[in-house]
Amino acid sequence: MVSERVKKEVIKFQKSEITEYFLYKKLAKITKNKKNKKVLERLAEEEKIHYNILKKYSNKEVKPNWFKICSYYCLSRLFGLTFSVKLMEHNEIKAQVDYKDLAKAIPAAKKIMKVEEVHEKEIGRLIDEQRLHYTGSIVLGLNDAIVEFTGSLVGFALALQQTSIIAGVGLISGVAASLSMGASEYLSIKEEYNGKNPVTAGIYTGLAYFVTVFFLILPFLLFTNPFVSVGVTLFNAVIIIALFNFYVAVVKEVSFAKKFFNMFVLSFGVAAVSFIIGLLIRTLFNINI
Repeated sequence: MVSERVKKEVIKFQKSEITEYFLYKKLAKITKNKKNKKVLERLAEEEKIHYNILKKYSNKEVKPNWFKICSYYCLSRLFGLTFSVKLMEHNEIKAQVDYKDLAKAIPAAKKIMKVEEVHEKEIGRLIDEQRLHYTGSIVLGLNDAIVEFTGSLVGFALALQQTSIIAGVGLISGVAASLSMGASEYLSIKEEYNGKNPVTAGIYTGLAYFVTVFFLILPFLLFTNPFVSVGVTLFNAVIIIALFNFYVAVVKEVSFAKKFFNMFVLSFGVAAVSFIIGLLIRTLFNINI
């Protein structure tokens, strides 16, 4: 017999294990990669075993957290299988600390904790996803777009001061640059012979560049005040930098803070320089639009 306090803890872990069981089963059904499917099915069965072990102590059936299942499922569709699974496993690291406390009352929790530790170590090399092989191409397109266009738009805003003209110039430049970036990445990968598909790499780079440019230009299409537009653009840049670096930090298991800081300083450093250049050009050439 276990105390009511311990039983409540057991039920909490039961809910977590059964939730992960259903999520892994759901993800296994939608993946086309046979290796990934086997990995997910194995993870699901191990979570079900953990659930049944814990049920012996609580004597209760526990329903899964369907909201959590739907949330992670949607994340997997948007950002890929690896991101979703690694994010869940990352959250399980926090649970391992609680399992240590539970193991003092329930010896079986030690076994569960060890398996969860293996999950956390193995998940990175077990899950193989195409888009991860092209992370470098995505980084190239996104990083160049933020660094170049954040600065360019700030410079345009100060020199031209008409949002419609700034948006038009930015859009034309953005489309041309995204095509150029995609073509450059295609040629680069084609010369390297590193196993990547040059067409796929070029598409990832060009698309990442264009999508980033679109979100940076969007404020100039929505607002008439150029300086308000600049403020929103800079805010959008911070959000894009944060989201992308969070994604990379999860799937690559690297420091989010360090990557975010480096990209933030570089992007806004260029923006500051462009602001000064825009001010000088407006003054020297007496531009009054």
